[in-house]
Amino acid sequence: MSSMEIVLTLYSRMRISPEKPDDPDRDRFVLSKGHCVETLYAVLAWKGFLDLENVKSRFSRFGSEYIGHPHNTLPGIEMNSGSLGHGLSVCTGMALAGKMDKRDYRVYTLMGDGELAEGSVWEAAMAAGHYKLDNLCAVIDRNHLQISGSTEDVMDPGDIPARFASFSWHVAEVADGNDIDQLNAALYQAEHTQGCPTVIIAHTVKGKGSALMENKASWHHHLPNAEEYDIIRRDLAARKEALIHEQHT
Repeated sequence: MSSMEIVLTLYSRMRISPEKPDDPDRDRFVLSKGHCVETLYAVLAWKGFLDLENVKSRFSRFGSEYIGHPHNTLPGIEMNSGSLGHGLSVCTGMALAGKMDKRDYRVYTLMGDGELAEGSVWEAAMAAGHYKLDNLCAVIDRNHLQISGSTEDVMDPGDIPARFASFSWHVAEVADGNDIDQLNAALYQAEHTQGCPTVIIAHTVKGKGSALMENKASWHHHLPNAEEYDIIRRDLAARKEALIHEQHT
């Protein structure tokens, strides 16, 4: 839930179509933090790639194609993911291929801040900067929490902007990574940056939308009971109403 606005905003800007899912000029997206695949399923259904009712009835069922991590037998999903640290590496390859083939598609990946402990992330960052891949944009869901607790306590990522800048990336920070207007502004920067890749560091709230879950590491992999589920649904309904009211005032 920390990443819903990020994925939604990306897909509202990307050049993709369910009618031509294999278009060689389509924009590419890889959900490197594959454990939040529910976000991707919801947005792919919104874009017309998946049937939402089918997803809801079959999610995580035995033998279902709608498993707990993305896999590319489903339309609109570029690659299997979930083993952290691979998304940026693969996207660097996709972006480099686009340059070599003289195609103008863009490549995006969403990573978790805990994922930055993977060494392959920094190998890919170095390569992307070296090849000046300005068709590549990485977004970091900076919610400061992972399955074991605080990201800083588990493996402190240090000065993330400085680290990416040292590999010749353009860095954009979004103070409220759950704000669509701020995300759009950062993605606009990425689209108009030339000569280097862009990383967007989106400061988000884990479990955004329900006080029951917000900023609690225990909800990284917790199944709500019936009472908790009801509370979450009420919280999200109230947030939806507040957003609708804000839009009309």
